[in-house]
Amino acid sequence: MSRYSEDFYIGVDVGTQGTKAVMIKGDTGEIIGDSRKSYGIVEKPDGTREQNAEDWKDAVVETVGTLVKNLDKRDRERIKGIGISGQQHGFVPLDKEGKVIRNVKLWNDTSTARQCEEILDKLGGLSKALEYTGNNILPGYTAPKVLWLKENEPENYDKLNIILLPHDYINFFLTGEKKAEPGDASGTAYYNVKERQWSEEVLRAIDSEKDLKENLPELIENHEPVGFIRKDVLDLLGLESSSKIIVSSGGGDNMMGAIGTGNTKRGIITASLGTSGTIYAYSDFPVIDKLGELAAFCDSTGGWLPLACTMNVTVATEMIKSLFQIDNVKLEELVKSSLPGAHGLILLPYFNGERTPNVPYGTGVFFGINEFTLTEENLARSTMEGVTLGLRYGLEIMKREGIKQSEIRLTGGGSKSSIWRQIVADIFNATSVNMKIDEAASFGAALQAMWCYFHYNGENVEISDITDEMVKVKEETRCEPIKENVEVYDELYSIQTELGKALNDVFQNHRELLVKRFQ
Repeated sequence: MSRYSEDFYIGVDVGTQGTKAVMIKGDTGEIIGDSRKSYGIVEKPDGTREQNAEDWKDAVVETVGTLVKNLDKRDRERIKGIGISGQQHGFVPLDKEGKVIRNVKLWNDTSTARQCEEILDKLGGLSKALEYTGNNILPGYTAPKVLWLKENEPENYDKLNIILLPHDYINFFLTGEKKAEPGDASGTAYYNVKERQWSEEVLRAIDSEKDLKENLPELIENHEPVGFIRKDVLDLLGLESSSKIIVSSGGGDNMMGAIGTGNTKRGIITASLGTSGTIYAYSDFPVIDKLGELAAFCDSTGGWLPLACTMNVTVATEMIKSLFQIDNVKLEELVKSSLPGAHGLILLPYFNGERTPNVPYGTGVFFGINEFTLTEENLARSTMEGVTLGLRYGLEIMKREGIKQSEIRLTGGGSKSSIWRQIVADIFNATSVNMKIDEAASFGAALQAMWCYFHYNGENVEISDITDEMVKVKEETRCEPIKENVEVYDELYSIQTELGKALNDVFQNHRELLVKRFQ
């Protein structure tokens, strides 16, 4: 890799709250520049969560342009590749001219629960869905969003020419090419993770009269480039029109986060404490959970990435901060002022519905409120604990499928909190540690761009060789589980899990009331 020590690579993460871009050096992986841009989200009581794809394009131009403008001409010529990470599952519908037809329904949109039931019914149930794709049909995934468009906006469905995911759409903007790779594609619920191809069975269940396969992008391998940045886009980014910059296959934010945390070979588990929460591990074979609770995804390196996702992590802590009008420092103080277990106050953190377990109609529930537990300290601590207990549900599924836990590598905004890192270690009963570079998705996208560039130039390098050399943990953040706390959280976990199951039907009745009376 030393021959490319003069090269620069850019990684961009197009997320739910905003877009982040980093530039790294090709010899060390050191970040030499970063930039970010925030944008909004459309939310409705029926579970709708949408964004304008134009906001993503503008954010990419602004963040990458900021990185570029700080370089002289010689350094701009050292940029060899760019990789795009994107929030998974979003449905980007394009017409024949390549224009976005409507707002993008996002990963946390739960308004498509009924369409999930329809698709599953047409397939013949969960077992058939697992046979055809390896995954359940869940509201977060792309498949029910396509059916939703067909049923709710037929005039827009008639215009539909190509279906892209968020990171595929940015790749299309950069290159003019409509392509997809296995990692992000496996989160659509119309992709077969075993055969690594689109599932015609699911596509027919969505529309039996139209061949939806014709509306899907070409599939490429993870080490292959999508193309090169177009000349007009080079102009927008402040780059020379003669530049030949590879755009790697990219991937979903979880897949890029795996690369950015060195999760590219067996034995490592990553937990992301972001807007949503994810926990995942590399596998060299597809891991398909017979209950359909574990996401049997491919990764973006040629392997697989069994993953569990919860829809509510920093969503919950941000709500508490807003309620009490406090910042992160005060939040930590409140959490530390309460005891592990928050005196028995338990949060069921389904504020935006939930994916793991599958509770699309869920809402948040504080359980155990009385005159002793209803304090700022306990509410703050039970919120941080509740979302982490929710992530443990996913870890337990992974353990059930034979995935071993040892060190948990943390990423995402929540991992910056020292007390949260200890709570993770105690709830998971495993060592937790942060990464030296905590922007795992954008960093991982830059590393994948480097890997792609090597392959394009005939260097058959393993992605794990790159991550072993360039991805490092932050030893001073390492936390070991505390035995007494582990015992408390084991008991709370059992109660939280039982509570979630008991309220499932009640949540659906409540959603119907919201839509009928308060929408």
